[in-house]
Amino acid sequence: MPSKPALPIEQSALLVIDAQDSFKVGPRWARRSNHDFETNVDRLVGAWRAAGLPVIFVLHTDEDEAFNTDSPSFKLMDFLVPREGEPVLVKTTRNAFTSTNLQAILTAQGVRRLVISGIQTEQCCETTTRLAADLGYDVDFVTEATMTFPIPHPELPEELSTEEIVRRTEYALRNRFARIARVDALVAEAQGAPLKPRALPWAEEARAFGPSAHP
Repeated sequence: MPSKPALPIEQSALLVIDAQDSFKVGPRWARRSNHDFETNVDRLVGAWRAAGLPVIFVLHTDEDEAFNTDSPSFKLMDFLVPREGEPVLVKTTRNAFTSTNLQAILTAQGVRRLVISGIQTEQCCETTTRLAADLGYDVDFVTEATMTFPIPHPELPEELSTEEIVRRTEYALRNRFARIARVDALVAEAQGAPLKPRALPWAEEARAFGPSAHP
């Protein structure tokens, strides 16, 4: 369960999960949810950087051609440009922990609170949230800084709408695995944090413990 009250923002890191061009390949991009996604993620990234707090990007790879590491679409979306000391991890699992060195990076930085953003709301973002909570992290799930797509039923002529997906995800996570947080509140909290100097040895941790990529 999330901490009450939340752990100090100074102990947090921002995760930006799978915000990559791979999702733009194919027709489903036109049916995406949350057209404020890019703006909201960009606000969080800016606030965390301004406070000197860790920002970590994650990319997903699998057998889908658009998610292959050789694909021109396998890169962060253009509005996201990692800075020195901001790892870009490559995962092969739905959660961002099992196939990366994420936990080692967080431990090295003394991070105990995670702010979750990215794609897709109910898949990699939710799965990472659940595992993070089980690992003892205090988690903020920022629904308005995630996005997803309708899910077609594999056997019936019906689908789960993005509105239904978001509602279900929030119901499942709220007060069990995470707080459902708002961008405005988190940005205000980060702006009130004492400036934390960036520790470049953190980047060394990212290189030393496991796979990472810098598109």
